[in-house]
Amino acid sequence: MKPLNEQLILVTGATDGLGKSVAAELVLRGATVIVHGRDGQRLADVVRETGAARSYRADLASLDQVRAMARQILDGEERIDTLVNNAGIGTTLPGDAGRVESEDGYELRFQVNYLSGYLLTRLLEPLLDASAPARVVNVSSAGQMPIDFNDVMLERDYSGVRAYCQSKLAQVMFTIDLAEELADRGVTANCLHPATYMPTKIVIAARGGAVSTLEEGVAATMRLIADPELDGVTGRYFDGTEEAAPHPQAYDEDARRRLRELTEGLTGQR
Repeated sequence: MKPLNEQLILVTGATDGLGKSVAAELVLRGATVIVHGRDGQRLADVVRETGAARSYRADLASLDQVRAMARQILDGEERIDTLVNNAGIGTTLPGDAGRVESEDGYELRFQVNYLSGYLLTRLLEPLLDASAPARVVNVSSAGQMPIDFNDVMLERDYSGVRAYCQSKLAQVMFTIDLAEELADRGVTANCLHPATYMPTKIVIAARGGAVSTLEEGVAATMRLIADPELDGVTGRYFDGTEEAAPHPQAYDEDARRRLRELTEGLTGQR
């Protein structure tokens, strides 16, 4: 891998919580950082507070906005050495744990936590390829539940917890597929559960308090971004700093195929 001071790194969901803290740490360690968020003023504040180089705005509840942002990045950046797909929503906000649909008509957590990150990654693949050796880091969760392919959008018996957990497993499944596809192109893909119940907005809203520190989550995420010992390591899931086993469905090739075909159809990436 290149030294951090020679890298350009994109962090999504960087206006607060883990994303903002990771962006700040990367800048501190010499990387050129570009940040994503959905609110223009908060993005401006993050650039000022962290020293990030530039910002890009998109609401991940709109696939058209994801496409537009990807075009802006492809036009405006010469490379991306690491893509950190961190943006996401929790079990209760928005919607107070009720079922909410995206602008595209999809269950909101499935889209924001999974579909939009999938689409952004696919659209930015040319920059990642051109920047090899490069990395994709997907911020997932230990909270994982199997995907019900008969009701992916959870139109029956909706649960915010289930919606969140299946979206996070989908991220893991995508990571494994992506790693296999990019193996010969010098781009690795790994995912992680950064820490348990950090003091972020979505955690406080869901349970009122934290268990882990934000610093623990930053350290685990930074390892996947910057540790040279992980050169060539790909398709893995980490719980904090330790490699771990995700939900068994992640290893089910038929389930990953079904998810891949569904996702290609929903995002128009066939």
